[in-house]
Amino acid sequence: MRLLKTAFHPELSKSDVSSTSKHIIIERHAARAIVLRDSDILLLFTERYHDYSLPGGGIDEGEDEVEGLIRELKEETGAQGICNVQPFARYDEYRPWYKTDADIIHMISHCYTCEIDDQLGDTAYESHEVSNGMKPIWINIDTAIAHNEDVIANSPKKGLSIERETFMLKVIAEELIAS
Repeated sequence: MRLLKTAFHPELSKSDVSSTSKHIIIERHAARAIVLRDSDILLLFTERYHDYSLPGGGIDEGEDEVEGLIRELKEETGAQGICNVQPFARYDEYRPWYKTDADIIHMISHCYTCEIDDQLGDTAYESHEVSNGMKPIWINIDTAIAHNEDVIANSPKKGLSIERETFMLKVIAEELIAS
């Protein structure tokens, strides 16, 4: 899968993740879904951060990327009839990690295009997703990009993933949405 970008949190640099660094780095793999209908895309709106993101999340132990993608897409959007899953691109990022097992996380997001049935079923959110006010929504991709860019520029409550999500939405719009 092609790597689109390796991003570093503003508090980190390439030297922080080099082989000579004394930092403890954990690696987490995630699968993210790109589901399109003309110029609309299925995204998650998160009230807490007031942003749009691709559905998806961490790959569980014993799952491959596609199994993780399907599970996450069903849980977060209620998607049914998931098919035609195709690799699109990867986005890597390094962020500070505030747990005892490490001080940096290397998040590797594997993004896939896929198709789903017209009707969404029930979601199965985790407790933090419920408390963050997460909900699936079909939205025009350009509207979602403009909204996220406004949040990046003007909101003090933006989440850590909004830069990744906005970057990916721009690449998706450029490469996958017919003009």
